[in-house]
Parts: sequence; structure tokens; C-alpha cells
Amino acid sequence: MKKVLILLYLSFSVISLPAQTYFPEKNNWASRKPNELGLNEAKISEAIEFAKSHESKENPNLKIAHYESAFGREPFGYPVGPMKTRGPASGLIIYKGYVVGTWGEPERVDLTFSVAKSFLSTTAGLAVVEGLIRDEKDLVYPYMAPIYPYDPIRAGMNKADHLFEDDVFELFSTEHNRKIRWDDLLRQTSDWEGSLWGKPDWADRPSGEAKEWRTRPRNAPGAVYEYNDTRVNVLALALLNVWRKPLPVVLKEKIMDPIGASDTWRWTGYENSFVILDGQIMQSISGGSHWGGGMMLSAWDQARFGYLTLRNGNWNGKQLIPSSWIDKSRTPTPAQPGYGFMNYFLNNDQKEVPAAPKTAFLHIGAGTNMVYVDQENDLVIVARWIPNADKAELVRLVLQSLD
Repeated sequence: MKKVLILLYLSFSVISLPAQTYFPEKNNWASRKPNELGLNEAKISEAIEFAKSHESKENPNLKIAHYESAFGREPFGYPVGPMKTRGPASGLIIYKGYVVGTWGEPERVDLTFSVAKSFLSTTAGLAVVEGLIRDEKDLVYPYMAPIYPYDPIRAGMNKADHLFEDDVFELFSTEHNRKIRWDDLLRQTSDWEGSLWGKPDWADRPSGEAKEWRTRPRNAPGAVYEYNDTRVNVLALALLNVWRKPLPVVLKEKIMDPIGASDTWRWTGYENSFVILDGQIMQSISGGSHWGGGMMLSAWDQARFGYLTLRNGNWNGKQLIPSSWIDKSRTPTPAQPGYGFMNYFLNNDQKEVPAAPKTAFLHIGAGTNMVYVDQENDLVIVARWIPNADKAELVRLVLQSLD
């Protein structure tokens, strides 16, 4: 009798163990047929056909698309970083860790625009982990040293012509900028004032009267949300100074290699965004592709990063990003409740994706490039080159397959 009870107990124990979470190896992401995981295969097919038939109408040549957009008509709106012709509408559907749908060319390396901001804010979280930043609520200026730009053209000029010009510049020297916290930069509420890499803060998506662009009163840091890539690049340069090494090196070592990302992704800055730091020439990267540059990667690598955030920063038992940092990234910004740390778009009010849970969030960049993350449904969707107005419908169709 005792032997029977022991066998029954062991059988029950085996049955009740939770299924092990699947994590893909490098260059190998396992697939499952939708019906194997309880999904409606016809609905998945419908969602994929929708994504393929709703490709962005913007010119695939991203330089031409830039100049045909409002970005190209901004003051100083010309690109200063690399751009490349994009591929077709592409994407992936990851359910319970497995690939259940693909379309287009997910292996193609393309610009991901402002999804790069999510990688950037991750390097800020890693700086907190390393103790390079004590707390994201700290003021930024005490962490900063003078910036020594690398300018080989100026180096060969007559020194007497630049006698009254500083050879270095300060990112946070003004009275207003000295009040800015890391948190303000991460949430795009800093209202940082100045010019960086030839792009004045007021020239990015200017609004109102042109004669007031340079003279308007500054908003207190944290008070007003404004999506502004000059200020994003300020954060990138500030983090370069804290890490004292290029941010792509940090990201590769701490995130991309551990999650098995490919060797094809690249994170670049501008043709003029080089500095001299510790005797080395380093490029400060761009947090987007507003003026070119930024992150170039495949949909597969986008999906790996999205899957890492789905798992609260944990990859196969190793906590790469503290879960507390993911929580902070998903905490609404008081001045913009639909936004967390860059570039976490929140669905708390269900405006981004009405059919999705309130807890879902998205990494979004122009194009549109979307990485949809849904922890309630154990779901990641990557969609590239889909009109922004169509992304919610794509998610709705995929969610219908779960029913």
C-alpha cells in the first residue's frame, strides 16, 4: 500500500510541475504550428495576410521618404547619419516562446527608428545596476565632465582664429539644464535647451510661432512631455560619459550576446558625433533615426529583445535587466500617462491597442516598427513597415486567434 501511495505521489508531482519556459538558442528559434498551441490557424493566417497587404506607402528609399516627410522640412532637417533602403512588410508572431507566424523578410537588417530608444534606456538601467548612476532620480550634471569633440578639420586650422572659442563643451551648464534628472531625460520631460551635433532642440518638430522657438520660457523638468530626438541624443552622450565606452559595446556584452542576438545588428551615430574620451575616438550613438543613424537590426533580433522584456528582463534564468527597471520603464509618466521610460508605450487607457490588455506595452518606432509585448497572453508580435494606424488591427486579429 505504501509503495502505491509513493507512486501516486510521484505521478502527481510530475504532472503538477510547471512547464519549463522556452528560450531560443542563437540562430535557432523553434517554430510550432498555431493549432499545436491551441491557436486558431485561420485567424493567424488572416492576421499575416493583413500585415502583408497593409505595407507602408512611404518610399522604401528612406532618404527620399525623409525629405518627403515633415522631418525633411524641419530647420536643419537634413540627415547626418547612415540610412538604407528598407525591405518589405515583415514580421513575427511569438506565442508561449515559439514562432507561430512569419511574413516578409524577418532576417533583413533594417533601421528600426525609435525602437532604438528602448535599447538606450536599457543601457541607463544597466548603469544603475553597475553603480555608475546611483539613482535615476539624481541630477545629471554632477555626473558630467567636459565633452571634447573630435573635429579633425578644426584641428588643422589656424589656432589664432579660434582663440576665444572653447575646445570643449558642457551638456548641462545652463541654469535650466542643471535642474534636469536622469528620470526627466528617460521620460522625455527634460526640456533640455541647447544644440547637439548641429541639431538645436527647438528645430525638432517645432510648433507655434517661429520667432518664439528660441526664446520661449522653459518648462520645469518633469512638467511637460515632448518627443525630441536632440534631447534623446543628449541622454546617449551623457551615458557614454558615464560608461566611458561606446554604448553598442555595452549593449552587446550585457544584452545582445546573452539573448543570442545575431551578429548582424549595428548601432550608429552621426558623421559628426565623435568625441575623444580616455585618449580614444568614440562615436556617440543616436537614439533613433530621425536624422539617420540609430539601430539597424533584423525582426528576429527585435523579437529577442521584445521577448526579454516579456520575461521581465530574465533570459533563461539570468536576470539581464532588473525586473525593477522593467517596472519603472512601464510606470506612466505623469505628464504623459501613455509613456514610460523611452520607448515604452503603455496601453493603460487602451488607446494604443483597444483590443489588448491594459498591461500590454509596445516598443514603437517610425515606419512603423512595432514590438508588441503582452505578458497576459504570453505573446510578442514584431511588425515592420506597417502604417501606424493599422498596427492595432493587426494585434486584434492575432488576439482573436487565442479565442
